[in-house]
Amino acid sequence: MKRMHAIVRGVVQGVGFRFFTRDLARRYGLDGFVMNRTDGTVEVEVQGEDGTLAAFMKDLEIGPRNAHVAGIELKEIPAGDAPGGFEITF
Repeated sequence: MKRMHAIVRGVVQGVGFRFFTRDLARRYGLDGFVMNRTDGTVEVEVQGEDGTLAAFMKDLEIGPRNAHVAGIELKEIPAGDAPGGFEITF
C-alpha cells in the first residue's frame, strides 16, 4: 500500500478536473481526495497499490478534455488508514 500527494499545475480549475480525478480514482479503486487550491492548482491525495497508483498518475497527467496539465509535483507520504472511497473536498 502506498500513499501519494500531488499538486497539479496548469489549466486545471473550471474544466472538470476534480470530477475527472474522482471518477478516475473510483474506477481504479483508490482512496483519497481531490480539491482546488486558492493558487489555481489542484491538490490530490491518493492511496492504493503501487501499480494502480502508477496507472492513475499516468492518466492524471492527461486530464480531461479542456484541461492542460503543465506539471505534477508528486511526493510519497506515509500510508495510513484512509477512509474508504475517493471524494472531492472543499
